[in-house]
Amino acid sequence: MDLFSNLALGFATAASPENLLFCLIGVILGTLIGVLPGIGATATIAMLLPITFQLEPVSSLIMLAGIYYGAQYGGSTTAILINMPGESSSAVTAIDGYQLARQGKAGTALAVAALGSFFAGTVATVLVAVFAPPLTVIALKFGAAEYFALMLLGLVSAIALAHGSILKALAMVVLGLLLGVVGTDIYTGTPRFTFGITAFADGLSFVALAVGLFGIAEILRNLEGEQDRTILGAKLGSLFPSKADLKAMVAPMLRGTALGSAFGILPGGGAVLASFASYTMEKRLSDHPEEFGKGAIAGVAGPESANNAGAQTSFIPLLTLGIPANPVMALMVGAMIIQGIVPGPNVATDQPALFWGIIASMWIGNLMLIVLNLPLIGVWVKLLKVPYHLLFPIIMAFCSIGVYSVNSNVYDLYAVAGFGLLGYILLKLRCEPAPLLLGFVLGPLLEENLRRAMILGRGDPTVFLTRPISATLLALTVIVLVVVLMPSVGKKRAEVFTESD
Repeated sequence: MDLFSNLALGFATAASPENLLFCLIGVILGTLIGVLPGIGATATIAMLLPITFQLEPVSSLIMLAGIYYGAQYGGSTTAILINMPGESSSAVTAIDGYQLARQGKAGTALAVAALGSFFAGTVATVLVAVFAPPLTVIALKFGAAEYFALMLLGLVSAIALAHGSILKALAMVVLGLLLGVVGTDIYTGTPRFTFGITAFADGLSFVALAVGLFGIAEILRNLEGEQDRTILGAKLGSLFPSKADLKAMVAPMLRGTALGSAFGILPGGGAVLASFASYTMEKRLSDHPEEFGKGAIAGVAGPESANNAGAQTSFIPLLTLGIPANPVMALMVGAMIIQGIVPGPNVATDQPALFWGIIASMWIGNLMLIVLNLPLIGVWVKLLKVPYHLLFPIIMAFCSIGVYSVNSNVYDLYAVAGFGLLGYILLKLRCEPAPLLLGFVLGPLLEENLRRAMILGRGDPTVFLTRPISATLLALTVIVLVVVLMPSVGKKRAEVFTESD
């Protein structure tokens, strides 16, 4: 009965006029961002962080969540219509979705993607509602040693699942950890790495780092090589799949949902990995693998279900443990901290309306997306014709105003410019900035729990090994490191991510 009463509280919170409005704004913005290639949910949420400071916590988090899973929907639209995925997780959808569009079945492909996404989102929302509370109860038993071990496991897993070189991913995490300790020591009050600049006494601005690293860097990258967006001239065709299409999509949709739900919980690019894994699985299980790449319904239904399920279930570690599973969830942690909320298991007990309101809003948001997405296809197609060089000045101005409005500090604008340049350089060096952001968010928490555990253990480092949960998590960390460093695994991993790029 607790589950149903909690869900009732969640739906009552999410269905308030104000929260419904922000949910609608979030999913429409998310779809728009997914449709416009090169911007992405991470950059958008980073840009919108300053605005959320002025909103109620529940409303702001509902809107940001809507942007995230809305972008998964929108990314499939450009992947199908112009063979250019708006989101990296929609890259696989372009393989068969674009071929279906060329055959005059663009409407069918879009409908299959939308239906698969809605089903996966609904199932994943139920999983979040069912598994989040018991995990929260377990998390309440965590002490400083357990949290340190868990965060260490999260950072190591992020290194393992990041694109490209493991050494570069490790360097990004270390850089993020170093940037995270800039400011005043929480125990001694001693300034660290501030170089005498008083503006850095409270640490580097999370908003400035996120906007610069993802927003400004992405703008610079897109301006460097603006692509020609050739819009498909053929008619969309029927938006209602035939019986044969529905039959062909059911099994891939179910398998993609299950796969995505599992991958979403893992640290790293869960939705991206889930979509590629789903496509590979469907091709191997198919009785006609030769159809893949030529317009297979399963090649759209499976990956789209997988990436949306992964997007939803990535909220489980965030809501239960306060641990971000991907860069977007790291930004959500930042949004919670800005609102004065300490991410972790106490959120469910201290602020149940916020906890369950976010969960309930996921289903409402998915319903909004299925109702809005298909009728607005014509609008999205027109937006795709707007040259990017006309969009970026508006985006830059919006970023600058938003960042300055948080603290009214001119140093934050310099920081945005600096981090934007740094992010662009990292992209040119093929260093993924996502591990850096995870390191920056988790670094202060990692340090705090390490020092707290050592204080409670009176300086004895074996405190991490004598506690069963902490010892188990550290053992898992070592196993992940060993597996990733195995030559055969590293080679296979490089091949997978080369294909995804």
